Formats: sequence, C-alpha cells, structure tokens
Amino acid sequence: MVANSALADVKDGAFQRQQAGWRDQITPDGRFQPEAGRYHLYVSLACPWANRCLAVLYMKGLEDVIGVSVTHPTWQRTRPNDVADEHCGWVFASPSDPPLASSSGQGSFPCDACVPDTVNGAKTVRELYEKAGQQGGRYTVPVLWDKKEGTIVNNESSEILRMFNASFNHLAKHPQLDLYPEPLRAEIDAVNEWVYPCINNGVYRCGFATKQAAYEEAFRELFSALDRCEGILAKQRYIAGPRITEADIRLYMTLIRFDEVYVVYFKTNRDFIRNYPNLSNYVRELYQVPGIGRSTNMYHIKTHYFTSHPTLNHYAIVPVGGPHWWAEPHDRDAKFPATSASSV
Repeated sequence: MVANSALADVKDGAFQRQQAGWRDQITPDGRFQPEAGRYHLYVSLACPWANRCLAVLYMKGLEDVIGVSVTHPTWQRTRPNDVADEHCGWVFASPSDPPLASSSGQGSFPCDACVPDTVNGAKTVRELYEKAGQQGGRYTVPVLWDKKEGTIVNNESSEILRMFNASFNHLAKHPQLDLYPEPLRAEIDAVNEWVYPCINNGVYRCGFATKQAAYEEAFRELFSALDRCEGILAKQRYIAGPRITEADIRLYMTLIRFDEVYVVYFKTNRDFIRNYPNLSNYVRELYQVPGIGRSTNMYHIKTHYFTSHPTLNHYAIVPVGGPHWWAEPHDRDAKFPATSASSV
C-alpha cells in the first residue's frame, strides 16, 4: 500500500521527496507569537526529520513550553473501515495499549514510549491535517500545532528546528545555546546543501528507487558524501566548525539509523558507519549529548522501517542487529579539546 505515502514519490524509478506544505513562522510580531503552552509538537521517534526537532526542543530546554505527542512506530490504515481508502500512516497510542500488527497483519509491536494526542484527541496524524483543512496529500511528521487557532503552523522540520533554536529563548532553560550562530551560518548552510540531498535524503533515494540506474546514482552520491564527512571530521570536531550546530543534528539523525536500518533495508551496503573511525566517534559524541540521546529510540526506529512498508518487507521481520556501538565512550574531546558539546 503506497497511497499518499513517501513510496508514491517515485518518478522514472527515482525517489523525489515532496516539499512540506505548511510553512508559517513563529515570530514576536506575527500571527503566531512565541508563548508558553500555546504550541504542541507531533513526532515519530522513528522519523529522522521529526527527531531533529525533538532533539532541539530538549537541548534548548523547551519541554515545559511546548507539548509533545509521539506516534506508534508502525504505520496503520488510517481509514480502516473504508475499503477504498488504502492510506497507511502514523497513528497515536498509549504505552498501555495492546501491541499493533503491521498494516498487512504481520507481527506484534508494543506501544512503548508512545504519547497520545492530549490536545485534539486525534487517533491519526491524518486527522490533524484534516482538522486544519487539508484534504489529500501527505500526512507527515513533524507537525507543529497551534492550540490557540486550532491549526498547523509548520510541518517543515528544518524551519521548526530554527524556530525552536531562536524564537523561544525568553522561555527556554538554555537560551545561551545557539545552533545557528552568526559566524558559522555560511558554513552551516553550505554543509546542509550537500548533506541533505546526498545523505539525509540520499538513503531514501537508495531505498525507494525502483530502477537500478537511479539506485546506483544515489548510492554513489551517498558514499561520496560520507567519505567527505569522514575527511572533514578528521580535521575538526563538528561538521560545520569548532562547535555543535544544527548541521550536526541533521547529519546525526541519518548516521544513527544507518547501520541498524539503512544498510539492510535501503541497500546502502558499501560500508557501516561504525567502520569509519571519525564518523563513528562523532556519532558516539553526539549520542551522548543529553538532548540528542534522549530523542534517540532504536526500538521505534527499527520497528517503523521494517514494519511499515509491506512492499519492501511483507512479513515485518525486524533484524536483531549488533551491539550498541554508539553508546560506547568517544574521545572527540581529547582530539579537539577547545570546545565541548555540553558547553556551547
């Protein structure tokens, strides 16, 4: 079942991700102003795009300012009583709810770490979009919701990330943390320009390709970019310079999923991240940054990918995987002692 999902975004055998459609901003003098308790973030712990927003929310200390709901990792039929409606997508659950099977009836997957929608009482993310007036299209996470107007503010993760970084500083526990600092903005933007198409989206271009040529092109670009990252991280502590920035969070969210999911599921099998000396050490450091590690849930990550696309994995078998190498100690601080992740 691919209706209204990312699997439908394939043209001439190549995956082409659609742009997010809700792009309003939170500003002091605009329609949506930064206020405590006004906004709610809907995420999946499996989704790298949503996870980047959640990580920044935690890093800035916005847990008491912006509420969070977390979907079940396994996509479900969002109109199960309508035989003609084949859409499968994100659904909400409580940790105490019975386990869910895949949309094709395979497996049994617990609701651990799920957080129900306490704002709108929605059972699916699709309901949120329809409540906001959208009919059809993609029903994606993250969703930044305005409780005051009862609508979606934004569903573009890169923009939500920056709003969390700067728009709520007067309410944040850690306002001094700036993940998009003025001196590094040009470098951050430049890094994002190649990391997004080649790595963040590159793994999807490999995994969802339906023609060999499209897959191989994405594969080459992906590993060329990973090799480039390895070289950069041999010379500096973070991907855009001497301090942690949004570019690191964006890159990390793909790297942490790579060995456990993408190598197998998306056929990105030239190498493992754990085999890159600098990239693996870098992932370990970022995982051990409290807000980033807190947003990382490998159960949700693996369960989502391996159970939500019956055309790719009909029986929803989830690979066991190896040791959690990303939780081992790192020595990036010894190699680059000038700046630490916890002090910026």
